Amino acid sequence: MTARFFRLLVCQLLLVFACASAQAAEGIEITRAGIEASDDGYRLNATYSFDLPGGLEQAVMHGIPLHFTTEIELTRPRWWWTDDKAVSKRRTVRLHYDLLTRQYTVQVIGGAQQSGGLQVSYQTLDEALLSIRRPNRWLIASRGELKPGEVYNVTLRMFMDRDYLQKPLQVDAFNNSDLRLASHKKTFTYRAE
Repeated sequence: MTARFFRLLVCQLLLVFACASAQAAEGIEITRAGIEASDDGYRLNATYSFDLPGGLEQAVMHGIPLHFTTEIELTRPRWWWTDDKAVSKRRTVRLHYDLLTRQYTVQVIGGAQQSGGLQVSYQTLDEALLSIRRPNRWLIASRGELKPGEVYNVTLRMFMDRDYLQKPLQVDAFNNSDLRLASHKKTFTYRAE
C-alpha cells in the first residue's frame, strides 16, 4: 500500500513540475542583456523572446491595445548600509491594431526623453512583435549618473502591463494566465566606463 502511494505521489509531483515548466516556457525570456557606454550616456542593449498566447493575439486583433513595460534598476553595493540605487527607469511600449487601416502600431509611451514618442506602423503582427522583442538601445542614464570604474548590480525585467488594460480585463487578469505574461528578473553586474 505504501509503495503504491509513493509511486502515485511521485507521478503527481512530476505532473505538477511538467505543468509549471510548460507555463514558464510561455512567458518572456530575456535572451540578451547588457549596458553599453555611448557619448550621451549608458544604453540598455536587450533582446527578448516571447510569443503572444492565443487569447492575447485575439485581443489585439479586436483592437485592444497591449502595453509592455521594461524596468531596469542599477544599484551600487555598499557594505556599511543598504545598496545605493543609482538608476531606476521604466519604459512602456504600446502595441495596437487599427481596424480601419489594418496596421499594427508600436509606440513608446513611457520612458525618459521618449514620452509620447516614436510610433511605427507595421503590416503584420510578427513585424510589430519583432520591434518589441528587439528594441532600439534605450538611454537609461546620462554620463554623470554613474561613476566610472564602479561596479553596479543590474536588475532587468519585462512584463505585459495589466495596469493599462481596460477595467473588465484587469479584473479578469487574476484568473487568466494569458494576461500574466512576464519575464523573470535578470540580474548581472556592470562596471561603468
